[in-house]
Amino acid sequence: MTDDLTADLDDKRRLILDKAREAFLRDGFNKAAMGQIARAAQVSTATLYIHFPSKSVLFHHMILDTAEDFVGIMRAVRFDTGLPCERVRAFTRGYAQFLADPFVRAVLRLIAAERNRIPKAVHMVYERGRIEVAAPLIAALTDLTAEGGLAVPDPAWATGQLMGMIEHPLFMTAMLLGDTHMPDRDIEEIADDAVRTFLARYAPKHPVASERA
Repeated sequence: MTDDLTADLDDKRRLILDKAREAFLRDGFNKAAMGQIARAAQVSTATLYIHFPSKSVLFHHMILDTAEDFVGIMRAVRFDTGLPCERVRAFTRGYAQFLADPFVRAVLRLIAAERNRIPKAVHMVYERGRIEVAAPLIAALTDLTAEGGLAVPDPAWATGQLMGMIEHPLFMTAMLLGDTHMPDRDIEEIADDAVRTFLARYAPKHPVASERA
């Protein structure tokens, strides 16, 4: 009986978070209404407040819950095998697809717009991104340098450079021009241009012939 009750509470919480995400993305923080979210989740307003005592608390947990979805997307991007150029390209294409996703862009814009309401959640999301996205790339660049496939003196700095070449056309434009705005270049073209620029800077002086393509 206890297990059934716990599962029921978890299901209700899951549904509330899903409907809250829809409401906050559609209406923004100020216009999203707790009563409307409760009705969409098919729970009473009292039940909603048992799980989340205020709209700010609900927003905080919705953002953290969405960040877990982001982590899952990026963990699916595999760049742990292959030639250096292939591994770097796999990361940049995956990261570019992530930042080009309309859902991701809408959530990032919402976080940016409401960051003062949820400073703790924003910091936690940033740290998860650093751990789940940047850290694996830093580790890969460190390994590739040790193996002689790349010559990267500061993998952390190089990681910021590579990610920045993706973020500028896909993230900054969305922040300024809206979620639906897309750059003129194809997403894969943006990623591959970043790879070429990166390898021009960090390829070893005497690369293996098969990696020059």
